[in-house]
Amino acid sequence: MNLATHRLGSIDRLRGAVMVLMLVDHVREFFYLHQQVADPMSIASTPPELFFTRLSSHICAPVFVLLTGLGAWLYGSKRSMQATATYLAKRGLLLIALELTVVGFAWSFSFAPKMIYLQVIWAIGLAMLALSALLWLPRTAQLLLAVLLVFGHNALDGVHFASGEAGFIPWAILHQRSVIELGSSIAVRTSYPVLPWIGIILFGYLLGPLYAHEASATTRQRRLRGMGLAALGAFMVLRLLNVYGDQAWQVGSTTLASLMSFLNITKYPPSLHFILLTLGIGLLALAGLERTQHGRLLAGIGRVPMFFYIAHLYLLHLIYLLFAACYAPNQGERFGFSQVWMIWALALPVLASLYRPCLWFGQLKQAGRQRWLTYF
Repeated sequence: MNLATHRLGSIDRLRGAVMVLMLVDHVREFFYLHQQVADPMSIASTPPELFFTRLSSHICAPVFVLLTGLGAWLYGSKRSMQATATYLAKRGLLLIALELTVVGFAWSFSFAPKMIYLQVIWAIGLAMLALSALLWLPRTAQLLLAVLLVFGHNALDGVHFASGEAGFIPWAILHQRSVIELGSSIAVRTSYPVLPWIGIILFGYLLGPLYAHEASATTRQRRLRGMGLAALGAFMVLRLLNVYGDQAWQVGSTTLASLMSFLNITKYPPSLHFILLTLGIGLLALAGLERTQHGRLLAGIGRVPMFFYIAHLYLLHLIYLLFAACYAPNQGERFGFSQVWMIWALALPVLASLYRPCLWFGQLKQAGRQRWLTYF
């Protein structure tokens, strides 16, 4: 395996790994909705096995957005700034359109849903639009802005706008998770306020020079490990201080309860603690995965993330409808799994069934005969 394959293969493998964890979490969304978890989770009412299943997926969105920024730098390293900005803007708009149509329909199977959820694909699309403009800033200004957005956005938690006020809709999109009423029969939920995600995608873009062809692999891995350990160290210190960056944790009646409270961090929008913990783990994984040739399955998925994302949602929804047709409702009006381990058990065959379609789509994309495939 040549150096370029090692260098870029680690990105594909890490992206594939977070997609697999995302799949598990979405199995939970379809088959364990009878015990939906809050954000942050309720320690008193969330069993440990469900808590840690949900916790495992926290790494997905931050690492994926980070790698999106890194991918933007890699794309731009062979093209002009204008071409890169145009690509990011087009792809960002495409992702927003997909969230409002193909992705939204995969969740609801309704052409006229009462609630439109603006989720992770929407947030990535907006972050890419923002990055297309921020490319033109000097690198120092980009770094300062990334730090300000990641470390400073929690200082804005006390800023709120009520429905009907002039700043309500912009602030709901940027920082305040809210429901926007569009009429008597439809509303929009800004599930992923975008402000901190812009900081994360910008940070990923700033990692780009570490992946230049002339960059030393040893230096790259050392710096990734250093940043990862620094992020985890900052998480530990800030979490122990219980002063800034997230809701406070509490000592529980058992060691396990205390650990769960310590790790019970806020995702919507991602708190500073959430970002430090997940990106710290992600950066260490990115350094480690470059040192191995294993992970072919993960790389195959990681090369076609949007294809996998859309395909797995439709497949999971169809499987749920099949279960619901074959078995009587056992969780109120819904069918649902009775044990958390069943979530992981179903994820395995779903993953296996999607692997070869991902390889096929990856080969189709690599052939480059259809330019629109580059946006997937």
